[in-house]
Amino acid sequence: MTSRTLIARVVPPVFFPRRSFRIVERNAIVTKARWLVFFSGFFEPVFYLFALGGGLGALTGDITLDNGTIIKYGAFIAPSLLAASSMNGALYEATTNLFFKLRYGEVYHGMMATPIGPVDIAYGEIGWALIRGLTYAIAFLIVAIVMGLVSSPIAVFAIPAAVLIGWGFAGPGLVVATYMRTWQDFDLFNLVVLPMFLFSATFYPISVYPGWLQVFTHLSPLYHGVVLMRMLMLNAIDWTILWHGGFLLAIGTVCMAWGIRRVNGMLQP
Repeated sequence: MTSRTLIARVVPPVFFPRRSFRIVERNAIVTKARWLVFFSGFFEPVFYLFALGGGLGALTGDITLDNGTIIKYGAFIAPSLLAASSMNGALYEATTNLFFKLRYGEVYHGMMATPIGPVDIAYGEIGWALIRGLTYAIAFLIVAIVMGLVSSPIAVFAIPAAVLIGWGFAGPGLVVATYMRTWQDFDLFNLVVLPMFLFSATFYPISVYPGWLQVFTHLSPLYHGVVLMRMLMLNAIDWTILWHGGFLLAIGTVCMAWGIRRVNGMLQP
């Protein structure tokens, strides 16, 4: 008996979902026929980067960071839009597509007739959401490099940071999808996501916000992702990077456990 087989038999499935890869594999096969839909969420942050980084940036001038470094406005918003790309890929995959499969497609009910269980489904869908968010992040980072908005060599660590941001949103997305009843519920969902995108220090330093808004901004997962990306892409790392990364890891882990319980209750007879 190999060590791999032994671990697979001993470790509980909740910590080692052995069949979740099949969910990822299925999603990859389905995506081949709708690859344009898969990449659609990538373009919105890119359009923001071109419109604001090039257009508004010419009017605002340079930005002075807290450490005294002066950078272009485009270089200031590029990390935040990279974080938003990761959020879009992971969040919308974990909500819209998962909601359809749960409520209308009845995809998971067919899977439950196989050895695949709710835990495998939850981990598989989250894994695919992370892949989508990571794909958006890599593509966006390439665009930012071509535009000359990346100068720090440690910006390469923005790629694993994008996975962490995706984890911080995929877990909550899984929970939200299980509570939605109709497509109209997405109006309320967008009512939360859009202000979070606009007011997470995405386009302006948090210091320009009113005090009461700064309090709410610190509760935004996207804000922590934005700060994390700026530290890496602008070479401005300090000890608070642990706090921002830990926040995303914690909220994703807690919501993942919550989402697994919800999915299990909905699919188990």
